[in-house]
Amino acid sequence: MIKVHELSNGLRVVMEAIPFVRSVSFGVWVRNGSRNETPENNGISHFIEHMLFKGTEKRTAMDIADVMDAVGGQLNAFTSKEYTCYFTRTLDTHFDVALDVLSDMFFNSKFDQGEVDKERGVILEEISMYEDTPEDLAVDLLQWKTFPGNPLGMSILGTAESIGSFTSEGFRDFMKARYSPKNVVIAIAGNIDEAEVLEKVTAAFGSYSGAPDIFEEKDAIYVPGFSMREKDIEQVHLCMGFPGIKSGVDESYALAAVNTILGGGMSSRLFQTIREKHGLVYSVYSYNANYWDTGIFLVYAALNPDNVYEVLNLISQEVRGMITNKITNEQLSKAKEQLKSNFLLSLENAASRMNSIGRTLLMLNKTITPDELVEKIDAIDLDSYVAICDRIFRMEQMSLSLVGKKVEGLKEDSLKSAVS
Repeated sequence: MIKVHELSNGLRVVMEAIPFVRSVSFGVWVRNGSRNETPENNGISHFIEHMLFKGTEKRTAMDIADVMDAVGGQLNAFTSKEYTCYFTRTLDTHFDVALDVLSDMFFNSKFDQGEVDKERGVILEEISMYEDTPEDLAVDLLQWKTFPGNPLGMSILGTAESIGSFTSEGFRDFMKARYSPKNVVIAIAGNIDEAEVLEKVTAAFGSYSGAPDIFEEKDAIYVPGFSMREKDIEQVHLCMGFPGIKSGVDESYALAAVNTILGGGMSSRLFQTIREKHGLVYSVYSYNANYWDTGIFLVYAALNPDNVYEVLNLISQEVRGMITNKITNEQLSKAKEQLKSNFLLSLENAASRMNSIGRTLLMLNKTITPDELVEKIDAIDLDSYVAICDRIFRMEQMSLSLVGKKVEGLKEDSLKSAVS
């Protein structure tokens, strides 16, 4: 059973006891990501995530690693567009160690300027590595164009210019503003005594205080966009986008079924048509990225530069076919079973459960049990399927990005004619 507690400072704790495992996954979730930044400080959230591993008042970076290695534990973090998560995974007998290390990092990181300068180089290399990953670059370029003037379109990593401006003092000021208790959720899943764990978490985080959130999250409005980036690589990486839907609404389950049928696996229409029937790509798939206020539905393909127009035409035919080529109840039932299997199998370990309960409470202010999830999927019918297809797949709303060799010689009008 999932249990939620709110401490006196507004911080929320969500726990799920899983008595048949021997591990505990523990995460500190902060509602802060790249969409809470400006062009001037773009990348600061991700940089702060790195810096929390670089030493505290009582532990060096090496000490932090040694303490966790000594108990065979895992310690990591990630930053997204809307949140940052710091997490551990340990045996149930070592939860106290995980709590001590992670709370020490969270409250007592030094932000030594020398370490800041060293880590700046690491992140600049990460940006360079990202630039050399054309699949990710194509998606980033598309979001930059489709959410113009909104931080949602900015890179999580930041830019070389913004990264070069950060200081230890700037990190402390940003954390004071964004890392307030009401912006934080503690999530714990595994073999735990809930009362005992809550007492320990309260002791570590109960006196935590912070300024009210001074940043307003600006609603993001999707605008069709077109972008190209020349890269001296063998393939063209293509990303087609459509306006999606926000997190937490019932329509998201119908859209998940649509995604499964269009490009969610080897039996999907995109894979079977473009790869299996025509042999024009190695990789082609679709997915839905959703945020608290909006979303974007994406189709990705990697292909030979000579096949750009043909692949675009085939993708557009399959996208249109989601409206004109109606599915049967049997096909929808198959997609729903795939969804249930994917969701439920992903929740069969403590780390996945911690991620699920932490993220949903932080972003949706609620938790969703596996049974509730199954009910939502079972409720998808042909009417809801057709309605979401009609809403999403309008070619006048299409966006497009291409990364690869000779793409700058392609004309926007001719590319659009390939999908018309």
